[in-house]
Amino acid sequence: MTTFFNFNLFDGKNNQIQSDAWFTIDDQTGKITDQGAGKAPKDDNSIDLDGKYVMPGLINVHTHITSNPRTFDGNPGDSETEAAVTAYQNLQTMLKSGVTFIRECGTSYDVDIKLNRLREQGSLKKTPEMMPSGMAYSMTGGHGDSPHFGHRVDSPDEMRKAVRQGLKIGAQNIKMMATGGVMTPGDFMADPQLSVEEMKAGIDEAHHKGKIVAAHAEGNPGIQNAIDAGVDSIEHGFYINEEEAKQMIHQGQYLTPTIIALWAIPEYGKGKLPDWEVKKADDACEDAYRNLSKAFKLGVKFTLGTDAGTPYNGFDTTPKELELMTEKLGITPLEAYQCSSINAATLCQIQDEYGTLEKGKYADFQVLNADPLADVKALQQDDKQIFLHGKREF
Repeated sequence: MTTFFNFNLFDGKNNQIQSDAWFTIDDQTGKITDQGAGKAPKDDNSIDLDGKYVMPGLINVHTHITSNPRTFDGNPGDSETEAAVTAYQNLQTMLKSGVTFIRECGTSYDVDIKLNRLREQGSLKKTPEMMPSGMAYSMTGGHGDSPHFGHRVDSPDEMRKAVRQGLKIGAQNIKMMATGGVMTPGDFMADPQLSVEEMKAGIDEAHHKGKIVAAHAEGNPGIQNAIDAGVDSIEHGFYINEEEAKQMIHQGQYLTPTIIALWAIPEYGKGKLPDWEVKKADDACEDAYRNLSKAFKLGVKFTLGTDAGTPYNGFDTTPKELELMTEKLGITPLEAYQCSSINAATLCQIQDEYGTLEKGKYADFQVLNADPLADVKALQQDDKQIFLHGKREF
């Protein structure tokens, strides 16, 4: 047993800081066995956290670990070896930033599935836990249609077979492309791509296996198509309207806004990225902030995801996404954190063991110098301590 003591605890769900907190961790399971405030029990190993602030590690539900954010398209033409090395480095960067669990949303060569297998065998060090997706699912000529990044599917039967193959090799999340996007030349957010029938065929297969489905859906009618098909989460959702928001609430679907992916392109890319790419993002920003803010206020459950790997959106930006959620959507730090600690965990079906710091859950946490409820920028500290299952990684 190891007991951590003398810290201020934000548990991930309550709008308060518990001072002089402690918790005890089973060294074999990595789970919290007891916790409280005041005098801590004596254990074989006790660690004094010097009055710092402890909060849950972040769950980022939208990443592309094989992508290179220093390019306009993520470098989908890399070889499998190059993609795997890039992914490993990106995973370590994410963990160092405070992300302790990720859901992948499309990788080249199914690299995330293969790396996750190595991680479970103990061969991959200093990386977050993963829910792999493998390659994404796109129509021919659609967003993400590149030889090693996407499955090309052009009918319900093709989708069904491709998803079955993805599940067979270890995909735990299925990523579908319901609309065009910013990074693909020649298509737009308003372009519908995969049809309701095509998506539904794959969703049924995933749900039969107890797996979840995410849809890239930036504009309409693609957002509506993905909602009607029954996806578990809408990714981006920049042009969501009130009717769609209400339907998502009724159907229990989640939305991952990935604000930083949209914001970073005009913020840093003017004169460096293709003009068509910058224009698509720049034109959408204010509309997206307004639409997403309204959807949140209506009651759509938001999750935390960054679309890491898109231009100027690296693998250390998850804390910045939280800042942008408060700044652009007008939500509180607590509400932003709960998108990760509660909503992301529930979407990924891991809420019984991850997300908040409570008895029976894994001790995945970060140690900060300042109060995260007082200032969301507290998470942008460079030298914070990161623990996975009670063991320090950074």
